[in-house]
Amino acid sequence: MITLQFLITAFVVVVAPGTGVIYTLALGLGQGRRAAIAAAFGCTFGIVPHLLAAILGLAAVLHTSAVLFTVVKFAGVAYLLYLAWSALSSGGALSIQPDRSREADWRIARRGALINILNPKLSIFFLALLPPFLSGDPVRATAEMVTLGAVFMALTFAVFVVYGVFAAAARDYLLQSATVMRWLNRGFAAVFAALAGRLAMERA
Repeated sequence: MITLQFLITAFVVVVAPGTGVIYTLALGLGQGRRAAIAAAFGCTFGIVPHLLAAILGLAAVLHTSAVLFTVVKFAGVAYLLYLAWSALSSGGALSIQPDRSREADWRIARRGALINILNPKLSIFFLALLPPFLSGDPVRATAEMVTLGAVFMALTFAVFVVYGVFAAAARDYLLQSATVMRWLNRGFAAVFAALAGRLAMERA
């Protein structure tokens, strides 16, 4: 069940820079190591509803319901555009400033969770990823999917923490330059806007 092939597949998926990684990097640069860990936790927790949907078969319902998929998708698009604005706004949640105070961990984690919760493709992703690695025993299928999902989430958290801690370590060097901070904020805003555009083009 938990084979080397699964671990490699999961690692490749997790390590590829996506919305959660970008968010964790932004928090690491903007608010430091603890904020990055909170962001990683939130993004990881946001996987839970999609994993449950895949296990319970709700992902198939989402995939076949164009209306439901579209509603969740455009809620996600709006949220990513909000994050883009947060990076550009001087008082925004993702704005990188040298003297800003750190937010409460639960606020950071909540935003990270919403990033994944409002991505309807994740449920369909788990529905496609997990079944090929099951043993084939129907009695054990649910327990095996839960186990595989838990391993995937553990990898997600670990990799995101590494990204975030790396960003936090570079924080002091990068924030010495106002020009660098300005371009970092613009860069993060552009990435979130681009991710919103890509999500808007997704189809069920």
